[in-house]
Amino acid sequence: MPLEEGEHDPPTGQNDQHDHESASLLSPTDQEEEGLIVHPDPAGSPGPPLNRPRSKRQSSISQPTLDGHRRTPRTTNRVRFVEESAEEEDDQLSNGRAYSPDDAQWLDEEDYEFNEHLESGNRSGGQSVPLLTNIEAPSVTLATSEDFFPEDHLEDARPRSGMKMAFMNMANSIIGAGIIGQPYALRQAGLTMGILLLTALTVTVDWTIRLIVINSKLSGADSFQATMQYCFGRSGLIAISIAQWAFAFGGMVAFCIIVGDTIPHVFAALFPSLRNMSFLWLLTDRRAVIVLFVLCVSYPLSLYRDIAKLAKASALALVSMIVIVVTVITQGFRVPSESRGEYKSILIVNSGFFQAVGVISFAFVCHHNSLLIYGSLKKPTLDRFAKVTHYSTVVSLCMCLAMGLAGFLSFGSKTQGNVLNNFPADNILVNIARLCFGLNMLTTLPLEAFVCRSVMTTYYFPDEPFNPNRHLIFTTTLVVTSMVLALVTCDLGSVFELIGATSAAALAYIFPPLCWIKLSSATRKEKIPAYLCVGFGLVVMGVSVVQAVAKIIRSDGEGSSCGAP
Repeated sequence: MPLEEGEHDPPTGQNDQHDHESASLLSPTDQEEEGLIVHPDPAGSPGPPLNRPRSKRQSSISQPTLDGHRRTPRTTNRVRFVEESAEEEDDQLSNGRAYSPDDAQWLDEEDYEFNEHLESGNRSGGQSVPLLTNIEAPSVTLATSEDFFPEDHLEDARPRSGMKMAFMNMANSIIGAGIIGQPYALRQAGLTMGILLLTALTVTVDWTIRLIVINSKLSGADSFQATMQYCFGRSGLIAISIAQWAFAFGGMVAFCIIVGDTIPHVFAALFPSLRNMSFLWLLTDRRAVIVLFVLCVSYPLSLYRDIAKLAKASALALVSMIVIVVTVITQGFRVPSESRGEYKSILIVNSGFFQAVGVISFAFVCHHNSLLIYGSLKKPTLDRFAKVTHYSTVVSLCMCLAMGLAGFLSFGSKTQGNVLNNFPADNILVNIARLCFGLNMLTTLPLEAFVCRSVMTTYYFPDEPFNPNRHLIFTTTLVVTSMVLALVTCDLGSVFELIGATSAAALAYIFPPLCWIKLSSATRKEKIPAYLCVGFGLVVMGVSVVQAVAKIIRSDGEGSSCGAP
């Protein structure tokens, strides 16, 4: 039975002493045992098989003071348990799980209460119950659950990278599928004008990437979308959502076209007899390959909820880009003369200036990743991020120039939107590059589908939980629609032009300087470069859209890439 404090009166003559000593936490008293609330041992939990010392066990609080008295309890109502038979409960569970002898290795002696009577070598009935050792803290339960991601709640828990890793991430974001169209961009603008344009746009992109981070600091927002919404309200959010969705969806269409332009060539070269086989001839048909591989490979990967499961695609992308650049440089001079076009009329300038801007912009836009890369730095400062941006854009410029010059000087006016289509089908190294590029597009398409689906979900259902039916409908619609568009058109250059002239121009040349004009306290004279950049983006967007649409209507693209190889 529990004994409440005060049921037994203290010895006569000690009341005054108790009142005096209770003023200090460590004053000596004889009332400790009388001041305890005693409860029977609940459930008689079995104790661990520990070899305890034979000396009498004493708590650190109850160690005798210098004058021989015991210390006053820290609280007036301390609790202890009266022992009951623990032997009957040896096989019972404690707090829902069996006690493990391994628990004794980390339990401190302070976690046990013992009876004052110990027999020689054994505890006669001493209590050795671990106190609250089987109760898991809520924070531990949360941290060990599958749905808990500490990086979502703790800034320090997010993975960090050094300068080299940040450089690799940004360079990989820039050097994407758009690099395959750089020879076509030089053809459209002319060799000299194309080189100047590529250099000028690289400098502009370098500046606008850094502007996004500056705008984020000025607005206090943590994303490009939030910055646009801060500056222009809901209309800004709508504009950035449309631009990001269109850029990602255009990438999906382009990737489907690349699959149809590459993989059939590889099968036809490796297995020439496939054309004459029933059913297997579909592997050499462009449209059949697009439908088969996109639905069987890209579509299942697009159904993933977590984009991290597709992270290995970036490594494959970087390897395939290097293979393609090396292939074009080394194999370009081996093409037969009938495959080469003329150069004289397009050495300086050509009429496709605005289309070239769209193709180059499609390759260089990585603005939606800039804040993610900035936040991944171990020491995220503007100077360090500027250095990462400079190195990334310079390396990307060098690779694009190498690719563009090698392709243009090899094929001249006959350069196609996908320069690999200019090479003969029996070139082994080119077929290896085609296979790498096609497989890379199959695994990269789901990344763009993730962006499109995320934009749609965030805009239309911002506060709703995950819905598997909605997830399935969005993913299926995006993949099937992009696949159908790839079946209708086969001109990769026109897709690059159209997407680059609209969404890429808005993301790279219009939105970042527009936000800076809104947020910055700089003088009007200091804002002149931003105004010029916005004006350039608007002009490019308007003129390029008109020209690209007119070209598609006239079916002026290279039709040879539409058929079977």
